[in-house]
Amino acid sequence: MVWDSIKEYLRGLVDFRDEIDTNDAVARIKKNIWFRGPNVWILAFAIVLASVGLNVNSTAVIIGAMLVSPLMGPIVGIGLSLGIYDVQLLKDALKNLAVMIVISLAASALFFLLSPLDLVNPTELEARTSPSIYDVMIALFGGLAGILETSRKERGTVLSGVAIATALMPPLCTAGCGLANGNWHYFFGALYLFFINGVFIILATYAMVKYLRFTPVETYERNRKRTTVMTLLLILFIIPSIISAGSMVRENNFRRSVDTFISANRSFAGSYIYDHKIEGQQVTVYTAGDALSEGEKVLLRASAEAFGINQDNLIIKESSFGARNAALLQDELKKIREQDIQDIQLRDEMISRMEEEIELLKAALQASRDSTATKE
Repeated sequence: MVWDSIKEYLRGLVDFRDEIDTNDAVARIKKNIWFRGPNVWILAFAIVLASVGLNVNSTAVIIGAMLVSPLMGPIVGIGLSLGIYDVQLLKDALKNLAVMIVISLAASALFFLLSPLDLVNPTELEARTSPSIYDVMIALFGGLAGILETSRKERGTVLSGVAIATALMPPLCTAGCGLANGNWHYFFGALYLFFINGVFIILATYAMVKYLRFTPVETYERNRKRTTVMTLLLILFIIPSIISAGSMVRENNFRRSVDTFISANRSFAGSYIYDHKIEGQQVTVYTAGDALSEGEKVLLRASAEAFGINQDNLIIKESSFGARNAALLQDELKKIREQDIQDIQLRDEMISRMEEEIELLKAALQASRDSTATKE
């Protein structure tokens, strides 16, 4: 009896069918797929806002842009149309998705053409050019949360979080940047990330529509071919993502091994490793101090091998100052380390300010929702 009670409690805890209104969800999704009038301008403004955030490496600005963006409408509409076999809805959603992509690329490309700022280290842009299996997971579970929230009778703030998590806007802005500057690595890498996000949001929507038993417009038999095509497209998208994820994990592990090796051999036989560079699986270390003998170089390469770095891939470049100038070198390196500490403190302060800006954005958004709810 205890076990039956526990099962009954758990069933009631996770069951949400009584809180779902599928007819209202269909009406809302159909309404949100259209891009005309205010939606076009909101999208263009949000794209420019996100482009500014990417251009200046401001996470807070990018998040703010994603909160006001209407990008998910047509993508969720495609998933719904496949789930309920609505051919006309599928055509409308695909057409509006194409309009959305064109507007987004045009607005972001125009911004980056006019922007005078060209960062040496555009980390926010570069982060959107290398998709992986983790992007698939974000899009899939974000899409599940999104369609479930849309189907609820009483809606909360989940959609805002989904808009941020699935990050549909930054990849389009990055693609626009690549288009404006002729950087095809940015353009194709970012577009691939956008389509990965889109495809798996569609898949999540389709799966949830089936689970919640939305009323179909046509029968499955008339749409068998369309379902097969969708399955093949999903496979084509996920395989490169898995390969990319494996490559990313290997690269991360290699960089960790290199950092450990450098830390263990920072001071070596009267010499000092003051910098290093990684290119693929090849590591170049720059040393200063006493010149290394051939025997010492053999020992350094053997140490690299112990940390998983192939001896043939370790290149040693020396700047020999001799023992007499070692003290001066150490003083210079001390100054460099002190500057690094200051830079880290400055970065932490910037991160703290960004977090405060995010909290202010969340508060403003909640206040806007409360005001809207009061008026209703």
